[in-house]
Amino acid sequence: MAGIKERFGALRKVLDERSRRLVVAAESLAWGRGGLSVVSRATGVSRRVIRQGRAELKQPVVRPAGRIRRPGGGRKRLVEKEPLLAEDLERLVEPVTRGDPESPLRWTCKSVRRLAEELQLGGHRVSYPVVAELLHELGYSLQANRKTKEGDSHPDRNAQFEYLNQKVKRYMRAWQPVISVDTKKKELIGDFKNGGREWRPHGDPERVRVHDFVIQEQGRATPYGIYDLAQNAAWVSVGVDHDTSAFAVESIRRWWYSMGKSTYPQATRLLITADSGGSNGSRVRLGKLELQKLANQTRLRIAVGHFPPGTRKWNKIEHRLFSFISQNWRGQPLTSLEVIVSLIAATTTRKGLKVQSQPDRGSYPAGIKVRDTDMAQINLRRDKFHGDWNYEIAPQAQ
Repeated sequence: MAGIKERFGALRKVLDERSRRLVVAAESLAWGRGGLSVVSRATGVSRRVIRQGRAELKQPVVRPAGRIRRPGGGRKRLVEKEPLLAEDLERLVEPVTRGDPESPLRWTCKSVRRLAEELQLGGHRVSYPVVAELLHELGYSLQANRKTKEGDSHPDRNAQFEYLNQKVKRYMRAWQPVISVDTKKKELIGDFKNGGREWRPHGDPERVRVHDFVIQEQGRATPYGIYDLAQNAAWVSVGVDHDTSAFAVESIRRWWYSMGKSTYPQATRLLITADSGGSNGSRVRLGKLELQKLANQTRLRIAVGHFPPGTRKWNKIEHRLFSFISQNWRGQPLTSLEVIVSLIAATTTRKGLKVQSQPDRGSYPAGIKVRDTDMAQINLRRDKFHGDWNYEIAPQAQ
């Protein structure tokens, strides 16, 4: 159908009225059964005109020389007979009508059929194919929503990006590890629908549950990722309990002893880039307390740089790891924790991404309170620039 529309669109400007009629008639015959309706929808030419063209193809008539009809002959265009038609149509589809309490289509789908019905109620004799043609002439097209509004941004947002970028470069030049961390979207464990498609025998899709209600025995999986910016390598812990700061720091600890320590044997510092919310929040006390424990255990000076609020998608892990995990398991029901871990670990890219993954069946209760006395003992040094976003936790004296 798309091919018919393209061919007719390319030819209609160079064909006269009779030639266009014969072209659409030939297309409908070539299509076979149902061709009349298909071609009519694709080209906007009425079924009656196509039938007339079919008849002319069966009984060819010698085309007269010169014009087919005298100047000004033929049926007038509807917009010429009804000058207010275009104006009334544009009034219905203007974006401002969404807030106009007098608009008849304020809360309805503005399909060409519904627009035609509304115009007919207003006294216009118009069909939906004519409405579609008029909309194109008026410069309208079908468009989806586009995510562009970010809300109010922090005045120091760009400055923080530049500050973090320079800090990352300094650490990497000194061969000190830099990691990007975050929690991926929680996933239901079980035979649930997973977006995307995969190759299977024709007519044999994998059967999954109709409703996405959590299976209590299996629960949800919480993948927490650590992405090494210099090595293009990642670690993902897949937890089954709460997504707390204790779980986040435990995932970083596992990365260090499984991958980081062997890659950076001479490391004395570690830079973590994270967003500003959830278990990685810049104001979360438990996260700082757990990082102090990690610094004491590893003897690393742990620096943290948070992205400004509302900018988590700028975090490297989002588009260098999580997006590829989603691609790798598209169309695959995540039937067990082991399946999720295997699919994550099998994720690769053309640029050589390597991923290790393990389940974390530990318990991380929510709602743990950190006392002021505990906070006072943390060996915390805040940077001069936005110390709420940029700080370092050094190991405590042994």
